[in-house]
Parts: sequence; structure tokens; C-alpha cells
Amino acid sequence: MPETAPAVEDLLRALAPQVLGALVRRYGHFDTAEDAVQEALIAAANAWPRDGVPDSPRGWLITVASRRLTDLLRSEQARMRREDTVARWVLPEQWQAPDADRPPAADADDTLILLFLCCHPALSPASQIALTLRAVGGLSTAEVARAFLVPEPTMTRRISRGKQRIRDSGLRFAPPTGPERADQLAAVLHVLYLIFTEGYARTAGPGLLRGDLTAEAIRLTRLVHRLLPDDPEVTGLLALMLLTDARAPARIGAYGELVPMAEQDRGRWRADQIAEGVELITAALPRGVVGPYQLQAAIAAVHDEAPSAAATDWAQITALYEVLLGISDNPVVALNHAVAVAMSRGAPAGLALLAELADDARLADDPRLPAARAHLWELIGARVAAREAYRMAAARSTNLAQQRYLNARADRLADDAPAAD
Repeated sequence: MPETAPAVEDLLRALAPQVLGALVRRYGHFDTAEDAVQEALIAAANAWPRDGVPDSPRGWLITVASRRLTDLLRSEQARMRREDTVARWVLPEQWQAPDADRPPAADADDTLILLFLCCHPALSPASQIALTLRAVGGLSTAEVARAFLVPEPTMTRRISRGKQRIRDSGLRFAPPTGPERADQLAAVLHVLYLIFTEGYARTAGPGLLRGDLTAEAIRLTRLVHRLLPDDPEVTGLLALMLLTDARAPARIGAYGELVPMAEQDRGRWRADQIAEGVELITAALPRGVVGPYQLQAAIAAVHDEAPSAAATDWAQITALYEVLLGISDNPVVALNHAVAVAMSRGAPAGLALLAELADDARLADDPRLPAARAHLWELIGARVAAREAYRMAAARSTNLAQQRYLNARADRLADDAPAAD
């Protein structure tokens, strides 16, 4: 019986990195192989819902993609002999083509190598994200463009530049080793974190959330976690995403407005994600050196396990942020630490820490600093200062939902202000 279109789409998304990995390992030519795989995926999306999924869907895709890749390579032979190009990409012992139905472990290795390749430090962050979503996530160029609010031709050029950079740099389809492996894994996790962050708090546009991006980031991080189950930072990142995304249903009001955590209906939080995230981070923390994703996940767990905003253990959150500050020179971490200090030790203490961040150039255009300052000034009754800071934060924000929220806070202070204010 033919599968439904959504079922086929899910299957293709899971198979996409395996097929691309098999082709790149066999032939090299990342850029051309990626185009061939995309055409095979399109063919499958059209045929499988109608004719049924073949007995070996991965083998079907590899066969179709290989034929297309052969056609594409033939068109390039006048410019460069295929053997010379393959030699730049593949080690001699890898020249023999692997079977289309290799064991799953090899498929997993290919997928992880593919992630390392897409997130290689030689690429710009924008190219890393675009290539990861397209090559490993299986999204079309149009879908990636819509996710980041850029025209499709712009995203096409961005992806093409990334593939060109990989080709020109002579990177091989092989797993990194030694210190290079740790650096590239850190780059992979950072790219996945950026994809999730853009989905959970989009930097621009009308809405606040992009559920498709957060779901894709979680899916890809689950994939990395399955491949590297004993890596504590991989586990920490997955836990962080689950614990943060668990609040998404309560983060938007009936009219699309932003609802701050203190005012959210915690009964709408996803209890299953919270339970899974807490279990993951509880298991990861004792394994050795604690990294930033584990610490952020631990902070998220304290928030999610509090039965109410008033019952939040701000002293514990403050302590966790202080550990995080010790290993991360990140002004946003310092900003969040200041807010935690305000909640645990009083608003004046938090405002003093925020004042130290006023000259940090990395926060010069960030709406979070004046928004945090406005919130703390509001807590101590400095209404005029709070109102002005909310307006400043709104002016810096490029997200419409966030702008409306900040302006609404400022308007409320103006409407409720006593005559002497």
C-alpha cells in the first residue's frame, strides 16, 4: 500500500544524509553529489506516495542519485578529468565503491562525517547553517530561504558559495581526528544551537516562534546524540533544547503576543519533554568536565521544575550562571546572570551588574540589555526610567512580536503612572 505523503517526507528526511554520505564517500564531489541527491529526493517524493515505498528505499535513492551524478559529472569532464577530482577527495583505500546496503553503523558514520563537513570552520556561520539544513536536514533551498527570511536566489548563492568553498579547500570525506575532531564537534553543536535559537526566538519577522526550525534542530541533535551517546555536551545540548522548547505552547498568547515566563500557564508546558530533558542532564552532569550546554540545560531544568514563578530557585540559578561565567566570555550570559542576581539578591544588585555591561560593544544594538534594565527598574518603582528603557529595547528589536510586547510594557507604565511621575 502506498505511504502517505507526510510519511514519505519523514522517511526521505531521515535517509537524505545517509544517501548523500554514501555518494560523497564513493565519488567525492560534494557539491555535485548534493544536487544529485536533491533530484533523487524529489523523484521519490513524487513516485513513492503513488507507487509505494520500495523494499530498499535507501538503495533506490542511491541508485537514482548515482545515475544523476554520473550525468552531471560527464558534463564536467571537458574541464577536469573525473579521476583527478576524486583523488583530491577520497583516500586510495576508499576508491572501491561500498555496497548500497552497507550496515547501519557505516551509515551513521557517514551522517556524522557529513555534519562535520557542513560545519567545517572554513565555512562562514551562514553557510554552515544553510548547508546543514539542506544536506543533512533534507530541506529544499526554498524551505531554508523561508526559514531565514531571505529570497530564494540569495539562499541559492549562499549554499553554492559554501559548496564551492568545500571543493576549493580540498576537504576529504573522512572523520576528523585528534584535537581537530573536538573543534569540529563544537562547531556542529554551535550550528545546531543557532538553528534552534532562531526557531525559538526569531530575530526578525512577524511571529515569535518557528516551530519547524526548533523541531529540525531537535531532530538533528537527537541524531548526533544517537551517534555520540556518551558525549556529555551533546547530551547537554539535547536536554537544553527539550527543556526550552517544552515552554513553547505557553509562550504565545491567544493573539500571538509574547507571554514572559513569569506569566505563563505552566500547565501548558510539555511535561514529557521536561521529564526527558531532566533525565538527560541528570545523567550527563556527573560524567566529567561540565561544559556550557550542560550548565544551560541545568538552568533550564531549574526553571521547568519550579511549580510557579515565585517558587523558582533563583539562588541555584545564580550559582549555575556564575559557573558558566567562569568558562564563557559571553555578554548574554553576563546579562542573564545579572537578572538572576536581581531575583535572588535584590534588583539594585542586578542593576549594578547591568551597569557594568553598558559599555560592552557586543551588546550595543541588542534589545536584551535595555529590556532587562527596564524590568529591574520597574521592580523598584523607577517607572520613568523603566518606560524609557522599554522603548529603547523595542526600537532595537527587529522582531514584531517582541516589539509589541516591549511597547505594551512601556504603555502600561504610562497609563498607570501617578500624576507626579
